[in-house]
Amino acid sequence: MTHQEAEEHVPGRLHEIFAAPYHAFSNDAVERLLHIHIMLHLLVVRPMRRRHLILRVIHGWENGSFAPDELQYIDYPLHTFDDYQQANQTFQQAREQQEPLPNSGASLLAVPLDNAIAAARARGQDIDESTRSTPARWPSFPKGLSLYTLFKMYNRLVYGEDDAYRSSHCMTEEGLREIHEFHLEEGEFAIVIPPGPQHKTENTLMIMHESQLSPVATIFALSIPLFE
Repeated sequence: MTHQEAEEHVPGRLHEIFAAPYHAFSNDAVERLLHIHIMLHLLVVRPMRRRHLILRVIHGWENGSFAPDELQYIDYPLHTFDDYQQANQTFQQAREQQEPLPNSGASLLAVPLDNAIAAARARGQDIDESTRSTPARWPSFPKGLSLYTLFKMYNRLVYGEDDAYRSSHCMTEEGLREIHEFHLEEGEFAIVIPPGPQHKTENTLMIMHESQLSPVATIFALSIPLFE
């Protein structure tokens, strides 16, 4: 296991904006809503206007399930807020018509997990099925810590979290990324951005469970005209 793969509670871009980001979004924070609007404008609206924002909607885990194979997702490029609303309406219609929810047919966790295990076994490491099915054991093999970090993020977005904000770094297939999680009364979502100046030229991911699309829409819309 190497902490170069992932590390939690590390300073990220919000530490450049707020003196104490871990307290800026709590319910008792002064000017909490202003902090949320500023954060969304800087981390979401600006990448959207640069055409570098991807909305990732996740679903599939229910009733405490966390099997990697069951986590589904679909990505939507967001160039305007209307694109977000269109994705929201697509999911609403699928629920109302009792149709399968949209998904990419690809795997967020299962395939990368199997690839990492296969590579570890090829190097002589003994990894059994119990290790594959127990996320807390993934850090025992290379790339497992990064997969476990992503798993925990997805799990918290599906099942909820008490902390209003979390920050971590994680090595993804696209390279090192900052993960900013928000578990707010207005909605729960994560923003995954490239570190440093790369955030201006590479894609930002806005990730949320499908149930959060409508709640987040309101505060997202209010954050768009900020500073303009």
